Amino acid sequence: MRFRTIAHTSDIGLIGYGKTLPQAFANAAYGLSAIMVKLSDVQEVESRNIEVNESSIEDLLFEWLNRFIYLFDVEMLIFKRFDIKEFSPSKLVATCYGEMFDPSRHSFKTGIKSATYYLLKVDPEKNQVQVFFDV
Repeated sequence: MRFRTIAHTSDIGLIGYGKTLPQAFANAAYGLSAIMVKLSDVQEVESRNIEVNESSIEDLLFEWLNRFIYLFDVEMLIFKRFDIKEFSPSKLVATCYGEMFDPSRHSFKTGIKSATYYLLKVDPEKNQVQVFFDV
């Protein structure tokens, strides 16, 4: 299982799982995309190199996910594959694959405003992350 959603009265959350912590980060990004659109309609025709640098691993997760919300809102890009090339508690470098959102081909599901720090967790021992999104 890559991720599971967590119901909340006014927001939506997810837990991203992985065999490694970088994989949990990738699966959290996949889960975010799956909350926003129907991913089976998304093709991997574009790629984007993403680099995030932060002072803590929690900030890294927060900024990593907010980067994809920004790219969707501003450039209409939606990603479904996340190949993490470099990972540390303060830096993440990845190549991400997806395409431009096209309302004639893609099913929009949920609008996400932002990742939040509410109950945000990074668990390196279990290789999982938890985040809630403002919808």
